[in-house]
Amino acid sequence: MGKKARISILYNEPANGADAGRQYISETGALRRAGGALSRGKEHAGAPREAVDLSEVGVLEEMEDIKAALDSLGYRTSILNVDSDIYRLIDYLREDRPDLVFNLVECVENDSLQEMNVAGLYELLKIPYTGAGPLALGTALNKPRMKELLTSNGVQTPRYYVIRPTSRITVPEETVFPLIVKPEHEDGSVGISDSSVVFTAGELRKRVRYVFEEFEQAALVEQYIEGRELNVAILGHRNPVILPVSEIDFSGMTAEMNKIVSYEAKWMQGSAAYEGTKGVCPAKLSAQQERVLKETALRCCQLVGCRDYARVDFRMTDEGEIYLLEVNPNPDISDDAGFARSARAAGLTFQEIVSTIVESALERAATDRQDA
Repeated sequence: MGKKARISILYNEPANGADAGRQYISETGALRRAGGALSRGKEHAGAPREAVDLSEVGVLEEMEDIKAALDSLGYRTSILNVDSDIYRLIDYLREDRPDLVFNLVECVENDSLQEMNVAGLYELLKIPYTGAGPLALGTALNKPRMKELLTSNGVQTPRYYVIRPTSRITVPEETVFPLIVKPEHEDGSVGISDSSVVFTAGELRKRVRYVFEEFEQAALVEQYIEGRELNVAILGHRNPVILPVSEIDFSGMTAEMNKIVSYEAKWMQGSAAYEGTKGVCPAKLSAQQERVLKETALRCCQLVGCRDYARVDFRMTDEGEIYLLEVNPNPDISDDAGFARSARAAGLTFQEIVSTIVESALERAATDRQDA
């Protein structure tokens, strides 16, 4: 196939429509983001009035940048928004049958749990696609299940428990504060704000109720790890390249703010959290710390089943103890996202990132055909 391959870029249109998103991009110039995946378009409580929510419009810039890179590489490209009409997607895939799908789909009809099912549809129709498969996507989105998988394989994660909407909100006697409360199955820091870090039983109950009411899902209550936040990006599949370790610098935050990558920090331009968190790559680490982070990240990706590209997030205490926070299949690769920052530190251009992802997926598809 080579550069003659037909590649379809499948993505989710912003909730307010593509025209509104493009108008925003046109008026504000290039988007600036701290990195991470796209949100589900939920209203974010507590965002400053002057802030601009980038989570819904960033996918347009990412998609268009990927298309430009693919065009420059000689691929024949097409684009489809799949969010609102799954039957149109099925018809499109059956009739057009692209050689490869560049998969940017993260939800269907505003439901993030359907992300894995779109990848399952590609599998059923035997259409090759970039990135993680259904099982890996579902595992990564189910935070407690992912933690069970990794801890059972010797990877240290913060201690946690889950409170379900049907359960009484209890605080175990052995609870040690502070804790951080997250929705059970969201990504892109959706549902995480400065108030997510809780220091008392009353704050814990209040935040858990917020997750129940706002997201209609269980709350993940996690030990809050004070320390440095470090990201490890991995590119490729058969012979993956572990990119330089990146760090989120919290030094720009005020003393009153909790040092976390909240929704505001990722998406809300103009907020104190956004301006106070900056990516630094490569992170200043000892050779031993860098080796452990990279080896652990690669192992986590292999356990979850990530392919082609992924990002793994860690916390490291002042004593050098490392805790796994998240495994992110199919992370945002936009120019100022964390993944691209690590790639630039390794001397890679955006075009080279896209080319490696596509070549990895095409090589995997060719191998699967030979093994069939």
